[in-house]
Amino acid sequence: MTPSMRVGLFIPCYIDQFYPQVGLATVRILEQFDELQLEYPQAQTCCGQPMANTGCTDDARPLAYRFLDIFSEFDHVVSPSGSCVSMVRNHYGHLVGGDRRFPSLASKVWELTEFLVKVLGVQRWQTPFPHRVGLHQSCHGLRELRLGACSERAMPQPNVVRGLLETVPEIELVELQRADECCGFGGTFAVAEEGVSVLMGADRLEDHLQAGAEVVTATDTSCLMHLEGLARRRKLPLRFMHIAEILAGETP
Repeated sequence: MTPSMRVGLFIPCYIDQFYPQVGLATVRILEQFDELQLEYPQAQTCCGQPMANTGCTDDARPLAYRFLDIFSEFDHVVSPSGSCVSMVRNHYGHLVGGDRRFPSLASKVWELTEFLVKVLGVQRWQTPFPHRVGLHQSCHGLRELRLGACSERAMPQPNVVRGLLETVPEIELVELQRADECCGFGGTFAVAEEGVSVLMGADRLEDHLQAGAEVVTATDTSCLMHLEGLARRRKLPLRFMHIAEILAGETP
């Protein structure tokens, strides 16, 4: 099949620097689809989210323009990070909203599972994952990308991430008591409010343990890094994998 969609792969800082295996898993997933022409622009940099989170908008703006310069030419842009996708889609308007390229770009930037389900129309995944899995629903994906319904809104919403995981053969998704609660990372929040951040993370870990999870997964490595650090210090019997690693058939 001749590729019909040119896709730019956007790999965020956390993955590039600390979790390159997540980027490689994303590539293996997308290479399964013959209709995609997958490209990784070497000139890409940070999307500017850390600067924007701390109010340094003047420092974030050049990075936003760089993103526009690099990715505007693609049919779609895919990233294994809900928070970075949300930064581009929902917050670049404050930085580069006057650029004529922005509306088009914002409409074609996708979190990985969102792209698989909403663009490629994936209804069932073939690679088995025979483990008990707890899904941590990262705030940016849940509350800004609307990948699922959150408890503070009385509004039905299909859960894209969980729906895709439920089709993975042999997986067992555990039921959490507070399935949409923040892990406490929050970017620079974890630095400015360390004590609160740690307690929030400990609460999330306890919920996964009580549910019987072996593996904790999410769409953001930043949340997983925060939770894994807490779990290691407490010597908890939990393993942490990005959803791309599960879909790619990696072992815990």
